[in-house]
Amino acid sequence: MKPVIAVLLLATWSAGAQSERFYLGTHTDNPLSHGIYTGTLDAQTGRLGPVRLAAPAVSPNFLALSPDGKYLYAVTETNGGSVAAFQMKTDGRLDRLNELVAGHGVCHVSVDATGHNVFVANYSDGSIVDFHAGTNGVLEKRTAFVAFTGSGPNPARQTKPYAHATYTDAGNRHVYACDLGSDHVWVFDFDAERGTLTPANPPFARVSPGSGPRHLAFSPSQQFAYVNGEMGLNVTVFARDVTSGALTERQNLSTVPLNSESNGLATAEIFCHPNGKWLYVSNRDVAGKGRDSISVFKIGGDGLLERIQTLPANVKIPRGFNLDPSGCWLVACGQDDNRIRVFAIDPYNGKLTATDQTALVGAPMCVVFESPKSR
Repeated sequence: MKPVIAVLLLATWSAGAQSERFYLGTHTDNPLSHGIYTGTLDAQTGRLGPVRLAAPAVSPNFLALSPDGKYLYAVTETNGGSVAAFQMKTDGRLDRLNELVAGHGVCHVSVDATGHNVFVANYSDGSIVDFHAGTNGVLEKRTAFVAFTGSGPNPARQTKPYAHATYTDAGNRHVYACDLGSDHVWVFDFDAERGTLTPANPPFARVSPGSGPRHLAFSPSQQFAYVNGEMGLNVTVFARDVTSGALTERQNLSTVPLNSESNGLATAEIFCHPNGKWLYVSNRDVAGKGRDSISVFKIGGDGLLERIQTLPANVKIPRGFNLDPSGCWLVACGQDDNRIRVFAIDPYNGKLTATDQTALVGAPMCVVFESPKSR
């Protein structure tokens, strides 16, 4: 299918959709960046609207929205590592509410289904923290703190735990934490009312040694979890027991073509398409050889994967990306070339086609879309 035809089909597929607002987390060591940015994407055409500063912040490298669409939370490098709360305005601006110290090397933030539990992963500390957020979005107190233990076989990257991300399942009963240092995905029973975490039985699942689990994506059915290995350039497929939360490995496969040069590559982000048919993973070329890419996987009825496409990311260091709520577009962040780029998603096979839609943003690292349900 030719790109122009694909875009026309996608426009028909998303007919009736409206302009979708998104927010960008950045790194403010770059002189072009001053905090959190916002823009819009036309769901019918994939056209980007103007991107502008939503709120100043110190390196807000990862963002998360509350389920009701009223509040945004960002991990920042304020005071060595903090989490900040913002109130979202209808025009996309953000009003800062408050900020609490979270740890060192803050790298990920997520919000549970109630909107009252805000989780932060501290990479350098190898820990995760849960903060309680009030009905007004303000961060009030820390309700849980877990410091991980263990190590991995890589002497340069895995001498101790490095917590990279936390995720709550759709039932709000379990929390999963990716630990790059120990090659563990830690599993917790979660009490949302009290904001407490208790090790599940079993308390973790392992990925292959040296993989370095980074991020996780659930299938829409919640029966499968997909974990990308930052160092292993792989995706591990886990079957998930929705009652106990236990993970059982089913598959482990490469995110890049076999026999391709992989030295200096590392995975970054992972997302499952809303229809549950496709999975997307970004591959960063930290060696600077221009091999940045995004891989597309077909998801079978048994949850297993088949890689069907690996194409150039058309941005440098695709640290973050996300799919828009319509499922028609993917927006990729180029951390090192100060750009975001829009890709069209083929509605029949999930493959990507790069569009000419780009925008200048200083060191974009994360993109999150406002949910249509919150409008």
